[in-house]
Amino acid sequence: MNTKTTSKIITAKKPKINVITLGCSKNIYDSEVLMGQLRGNSMDVVHEAGKVGKDDIVVINTCGFIDNAKQESIDTILQYSQLKDEGKVAKVIVTGCLSERYKPELESEITNVDAYFGTNDLNNILHSLGANYKHELIGERLLTTPSHFAYFKIAEGCNRPCSFCAIPLMRGKHVSRDMNELVNEAKILAANGTKELILIAQDLTYYGLDIYGKRNLDELLRRLSDVNGIEWIRLQYAYPSGFPMEILDAMNERENICKYLDMPLQHITDNMLKSMRRGITKQKTIDIVNQIRDKVPNIAMRTTLICGYPGETEQDFEEMLSWVEDTRFDRLGCFTYSHEEKTHAHNLIDDVPEEVKQERVDAIMELQQGISFDINQEKVGKTYKVLVDRKEGDYFIGRTEFDSPEVDNEVLIDAATGYAANGSFVQVKIDRAEDFDLYGQIVK
Repeated sequence: MNTKTTSKIITAKKPKINVITLGCSKNIYDSEVLMGQLRGNSMDVVHEAGKVGKDDIVVINTCGFIDNAKQESIDTILQYSQLKDEGKVAKVIVTGCLSERYKPELESEITNVDAYFGTNDLNNILHSLGANYKHELIGERLLTTPSHFAYFKIAEGCNRPCSFCAIPLMRGKHVSRDMNELVNEAKILAANGTKELILIAQDLTYYGLDIYGKRNLDELLRRLSDVNGIEWIRLQYAYPSGFPMEILDAMNERENICKYLDMPLQHITDNMLKSMRRGITKQKTIDIVNQIRDKVPNIAMRTTLICGYPGETEQDFEEMLSWVEDTRFDRLGCFTYSHEEKTHAHNLIDDVPEEVKQERVDAIMELQQGISFDINQEKVGKTYKVLVDRKEGDYFIGRTEFDSPEVDNEVLIDAATGYAANGSFVQVKIDRAEDFDLYGQIVK
């Protein structure tokens, strides 16, 4: 009698790769490109999964911009390296800005991380994970945002000499991306349902100088505006010195270029601007803001300010406070100064006490809260085109063209008065306004 034996074939389960992103929208973009490449290599990849398994690989994309961000990155590395010690994850890989800036220190202090990579090490990260960089996937990303909007990085690095900023140390010099490549990426996104492109870079206004010999953001805007399916294009991180006014012509010409501009100005007094190496004076700053508003009268302007920079006197602060009150920005963020190693300002004495820095930030933001409330009251009774991001409780929550996700105002639409699908545009009549939120109903 013949006996037939069978053997069970055991196939090794592919590890799941869990990518964790810390920091800004540039890091979000980088994580999405990495995940797109991993998915293109037929690898199981997730973003910030709540649960991890013992066979999982964790990739942490770190931020190294200011003290709080650095500490969050270090805490996250320690958290997952501890899980590795306990046998609860297989590998921990660290990349991003903190790793670029402090790799030797991290390697000596947190030794059980499997590998540290910098900001431009995509190929090496992929190889460490058993994947290959696929050129045919250029423009392909695995979005971590809702599919209807996407961060859209048009350049890497920065050539500006700002004294307080460590970005050039972590991201290198400015490198513009090829315009045809960007248009192709926009077409891929649009084909997959993306309706809003949020253009990001360390400095959008420098785009093109390195590869085309001129500032070319206006041409890029027009070409992206022509992409079928893209209904909003939003500009973040414009630099005031040498601002190319022709981008405002494109904004006026094209309905799908949002009347929105994020221009971090950092301070207003001449002595602070000079020490910060911003390449601009108080009067020129005031002039550029006025020129922008004159050219695009209904534009929403967002800015960012720093309180407590070395040598900032009470008079400097009061002058900035008065300027904020006079200028009435639509959106404003404010941060305490962070004394960063190897920056030009690190040679100065960090002489403003932390509690004074925070008091000044609080005063600026309290003033801005009142300004935002007044501006929002003027919107009551008006109807706006709103992009719906999500539903929470009894409300659909969306944004007007004057609002970027995460940082700006939101429109809350009473779900009892009408239905709005995520990613859809609806017309909303505003019937109530608070400091940073608008409330309204869908109208036909």
